[in-house]
Amino acid sequence: MKNFEIHTLGCKLNFSESAAIAARLEANGWHQGGIPEIIIVNTCAVTSAAEKKTRNLASKLHRDNPLASLVVVGCYSALKPDLLERWSGVIKVFGSSNKMSAVDFILQREAQSTPVFFDAYSVHDRTRSFLKIQDGCNNHCTFCTVWIARGKSRSDSIENVLKNIKNIADAGVHEVNLTGVNVGDFGRGTNDNLLKLLKAIVKQNALERVRISSIEPEALSEDIIKLVAKSPILMPHFHIPLQSGCDRILSDMRRRYTAQEYADKVHFIKKLMPDACVACDVITGFPGETDEEFEETYHFLEELPVSYMHVFTYSRRPRTHANMMEDQVPEEVKHERTERLLELSHAKKMAFYAQCEGQTRPVLVESEVVDDQLTGFTDNYIRVTLPNDENLVNTIQKVTIEQCRTIL
Repeated sequence: MKNFEIHTLGCKLNFSESAAIAARLEANGWHQGGIPEIIIVNTCAVTSAAEKKTRNLASKLHRDNPLASLVVVGCYSALKPDLLERWSGVIKVFGSSNKMSAVDFILQREAQSTPVFFDAYSVHDRTRSFLKIQDGCNNHCTFCTVWIARGKSRSDSIENVLKNIKNIADAGVHEVNLTGVNVGDFGRGTNDNLLKLLKAIVKQNALERVRISSIEPEALSEDIIKLVAKSPILMPHFHIPLQSGCDRILSDMRRRYTAQEYADKVHFIKKLMPDACVACDVITGFPGETDEEFEETYHFLEELPVSYMHVFTYSRRPRTHANMMEDQVPEEVKHERTERLLELSHAKKMAFYAQCEGQTRPVLVESEVVDDQLTGFTDNYIRVTLPNDENLVNTIQKVTIEQCRTIL
């Protein structure tokens, strides 16, 4: 969604012209609301007080939305264009007589900045390949710079993904990991979606094993989970970013789910696939996170049947909204919280491994040798060791998990 805001000062004529600008943008696929990419300020210069009001408004808009671009139009723009062009965040200035040209400028700028998708996959590893199916992100989380660096969400076509999978299979690879910045956003702007792609991959049946890389909770539908549960090709392995178990923090992060909604997804997975691996990401010390809110996250994860966690200590990133938030958490507090969650993650991983002791599961054997033993991963992503027999490399073997050792 291409989002914009328009702010109007002054007379009723300005308000009518702002409405015309907004209508034309909306007719070209833009939307008023959400996190704005463009902010239009329709100015007034009838008095010095009106000019000051415009300056204060533009400054506040840039401070609150540092990644948005400001386009300033109207009477103040006509009188002092050179001054306005020097304001922070302003990318273009139009006067009163040509303020509708602001729309043409925005549309042309959008066309010139639209990122292009290009496909890619790895084949250097004989056993596994990482296949890019999507790029970019439209979520705009307040702690993240990836969506700034990668641009808007875009995807490959189902037809081309299937072609790449066939090429990967023909190269002798047995497993593919579907990757992207926001894999669950596959097909945005088209009639395709991730569920359709997964069904097509299952129908193609070119590879023995397919994994879904990190997928946002709101994009992981029950239909996708059901498909994974019944398909021998799709591996029972989910990586679902959580970031926090506190709803207030999730809101400040601009995440698109509640802790309860996240928990419901995990429990649904475990109901259909009790031995599925469910990994999550957690950020400690997000700005404003109190001791009580961290404890809320800790106990939420303590009770949740996740297999392990990737724990990240919050770090300030330039050009992000969170970087400008007040109540930054002291470094020593952040690291103490990280250590506690890492200990919890280790306990959960060992419990998950112990749960699978005695089971016989399919293992894709890799070429890596550790302590004179081969390694490989089960379908539910448990790393196992096997006798060092070169003939086993790049084969899928039924392996009984005998004993789990500490991973520290």
